[in-house]
Amino acid sequence: MSKPLVIVESPTKVRTLKKYIGKTYNVAATSGHIKDLPPREMGIDIEKGFKAKYLQIKGKSKIIKELKAAAANTTEIYLAPDPDREGEAIAFHTADILKGKDRTFKRVLFHELTQRGIEEALNNPTELNYNRYDAQQARRILDRLVGYQVSPLLWKKVQGGLSAGRVQSVAVRIICEREHAIHRFEPEEYWSIGAELKGDGDTTFIAKLTKVDGAKAEIKTGDAAHAMVDELRDNPYKVEKVTRRTKKRNPLPPFTTSKLQQEAINRLRFSARKTMSVAQQLYEGVELGPGEPVGLITYMRTDSTRIANEAAVEAGQFIRDKFGNDYAIDAPRFFKNKNKAQDAHEAVRPTSVFNTPEKVAAYLDEDQRLLYTLIWKRFIASQMQQALIDQVSVGIASGRFTLSVSGSTVRFPGFMTLYTYDEGKKDDDKKQQLPELAEGEALSLINLDPKQHFTSPPPRFSEASLVKELEENGIGRPSTYATILSTIRNKGYVDLVNRYFRPSELGFIVNDLLVANFPDVFNVEFTASFENNLDKVEASEIDYLTLLGEFYASFDKELEEATSHMISVKGVGIETELTCPKCNKEKLHLKIGRNGTFIACNGYPECDYSRNYERDDKGVIHPIEPSFELAEGKVCDKCGKPMLLKQGRYGEFLACSGYPECKNTMGVNGDASSGTGADTGVPCPEKGCEGTIVEKRSKRGKVFYGCNKYPDCSFAIWDKPVARPCELCGAPFVVEKTTKRDGTFLKCLTDGCGFKEPVEKNEEA
Repeated sequence: MSKPLVIVESPTKVRTLKKYIGKTYNVAATSGHIKDLPPREMGIDIEKGFKAKYLQIKGKSKIIKELKAAAANTTEIYLAPDPDREGEAIAFHTADILKGKDRTFKRVLFHELTQRGIEEALNNPTELNYNRYDAQQARRILDRLVGYQVSPLLWKKVQGGLSAGRVQSVAVRIICEREHAIHRFEPEEYWSIGAELKGDGDTTFIAKLTKVDGAKAEIKTGDAAHAMVDELRDNPYKVEKVTRRTKKRNPLPPFTTSKLQQEAINRLRFSARKTMSVAQQLYEGVELGPGEPVGLITYMRTDSTRIANEAAVEAGQFIRDKFGNDYAIDAPRFFKNKNKAQDAHEAVRPTSVFNTPEKVAAYLDEDQRLLYTLIWKRFIASQMQQALIDQVSVGIASGRFTLSVSGSTVRFPGFMTLYTYDEGKKDDDKKQQLPELAEGEALSLINLDPKQHFTSPPPRFSEASLVKELEENGIGRPSTYATILSTIRNKGYVDLVNRYFRPSELGFIVNDLLVANFPDVFNVEFTASFENNLDKVEASEIDYLTLLGEFYASFDKELEEATSHMISVKGVGIETELTCPKCNKEKLHLKIGRNGTFIACNGYPECDYSRNYERDDKGVIHPIEPSFELAEGKVCDKCGKPMLLKQGRYGEFLACSGYPECKNTMGVNGDASSGTGADTGVPCPEKGCEGTIVEKRSKRGKVFYGCNKYPDCSFAIWDKPVARPCELCGAPFVVEKTTKRDGTFLKCLTDGCGFKEPVEKNEEA
């Protein structure tokens, strides 16, 4: 009889597991899901109780064959995919494929890949969790029902290749609604007055005017501010009240997934997707020496702040040894969870506090080191003493005015020795170092500083604040945030500009159509309530088929109505408030064509007015008038006819007036082919071609480099060509590449040539 078989989800885990249990167990991996719904059909039979049609995933035949071979001579199989809903689905599908006479299956949950964690999980196996699998199925089926029935509507009414998603579309809606709030915002003027004062000593400080005649100071105009300054200039100043207190500041709990993503985005400038990828590496195992793979952190997808008692005790011992007894707490500190249903896993923490960042740094790459250090410090700090902050608040009387100033010093740093966090105070609110002041003490006025301010609009969402918004609204789950953020960008619905999300024109259009036609499905409250219902399915409080039935009853009605009444942006378009400047009769309509969004007269074909457009800070649409002089004197290099200025998806370009007989196009600077940019000066390497390589853009906006004789020559590459021959093989040019590991370097494209040279970047002063 063969050894028992342990089946995990990721091949990376196999090596780590074999180190600890290879003598008594065989280990294999599914490499993710092995069965799923069909890729080109909905795969849900609504009439038969939402029966799902699961098929073997294309390309997984070899893995399934290997799993069957590994299980051939064993009757005991431990299913150990990741300890979450997706992992449960993989476990069920694996059991279905490997089921056989006298063969038993046990579910194993590895929360950490250490010898202790692995042995504890194998010694305490459970049964397959039908409720967790049902929760995964409900989510998967609902997403398929929505995506496969709403997306075709968008293809028909808006543009091919678009998609709608139960969660992704709500994320886009949140971003669009924030942008609309910014458009509606009207700034209001207000003023502040600061007084530079001095007591008996030489130290000066700034006090802020806070009250006038006992009421909160609200200064709306410059005239009012300067009138108060004139009055304050002649007043005496006296310390009215000094309040001293010691504030205890508590450490934050260990990371949940969403908080880890937020901190990694803010502190490390990682994306949410990168954070999860690096965390997965740390969880699955890193070699701390030859043949010594160790899982450095616990499972990284969790809503819980719970930690094991032994981990807290271990942290306490480390703190005493490293920092001294003053920094340790008498008993472990535990944190309450918000959501009991999602408490299956511990918080994200190091598997051993003795694997300090300094100890393991040599075995980690830079990204792994940074993220591990963040996780390690946050966990250790959570078990350290509170910080003690001495605060002093001073009230200052000056006639009918009251001024205030605060200062603070750290009496005992406690956990702040290791990990600090921002309490969200503005720069103006940060505490000053104050001189010793006594009640009744007279103060000297040095200077008065009135400042004009304007209220700020709501901020756009960064990756971190969007993750926080999704979490606080109960939209999605920790494992889905990274996918949501990347999907809405990849689909072109939003752009990340200077680290903040802005809706694209396509995003605005699709969002407006979905909200108008599916007010319930793509609603924040509905999406959050459905996530709660999935938790209830997992907790066996409701049946998943009942949940799906209730949803589909209302969704089907909205779908039928939208099919008939959703506006076609390809055809009629969305009416704007602008009147056509050419015919002065019809309204301009917003439409989508092959080159993106544009506005056109609703009187077409009688009136052929159309333009690209832009939005101002208030969201108002303005036509972009072309600069026709750019085409003056330009002739087609293929047929000799005059070139015309056209508006395309990526701006202005020149097109032959002989269209459709001649389809030649070029950039406004003379670079051939639509979507082209600068000429690189590198001759095309194709034999017999006399063209040069120019910068171009794909339909998705990605930069590449191709021959300016296209379509006669189809040469194209992704990397930027540089006009210098290869020093090793003599190739006519090399390319410039940039990677995170190697930075920017030159490389030869010739097979077998190993030329590679770093590029020295000159920094301007």
